[in-house]
Amino acid sequence: MTATNFNKALAFVLVDEGGNDDDPLDHGGRTSRGITQHEYTAWLAEKAQPDKDVWTATDDEISEIYHDEYWMPYCDLFPNGIDYLYFDMAVNAGPYRAAVLLQRAIGVTDDGRIGPVTRQAIASADPATLISAYTQEKRKYYNSLNQPHFLKGWLNRCTDVQLNATSLL
Repeated sequence: MTATNFNKALAFVLVDEGGNDDDPLDHGGRTSRGITQHEYTAWLAEKAQPDKDVWTATDDEISEIYHDEYWMPYCDLFPNGIDYLYFDMAVNAGPYRAAVLLQRAIGVTDDGRIGPVTRQAIASADPATLISAYTQEKRKYYNSLNQPHFLKGWLNRCTDVQLNATSLL
């Protein structure tokens, strides 16, 4: 298990998330590098900073949001590759959904809570096998959403993430 993969994982996520976007079909609305305007506004408010356009967010701000809201508190506890795999899904569909799909992939109760049972199952799993199983759970999830506009991109991301996660083993 490692605490050193955040920067590598963030670099992978930023490639998949892209730059600035305001797709009217995306429920997230206006985003920059995957961070929504709504989330950025709330994050600035917590820091007692004035609101500003997410498209003007600095790289350091984006990195801090990703680290504190999506990487922590679990990814440093996970094996190499699994840390990034979970992180990417937390970014794309939220930490709860990322946890549920991870639990399904390792065969424990999918309650969305990463407690000692889930952590032990992750630690005991073969990382390459878990990466494959988690990727299959992600594919099933995306297909279940019935959003054809985004499906091809999500499935391509699954492939990219699986390759990147495997490269971290």
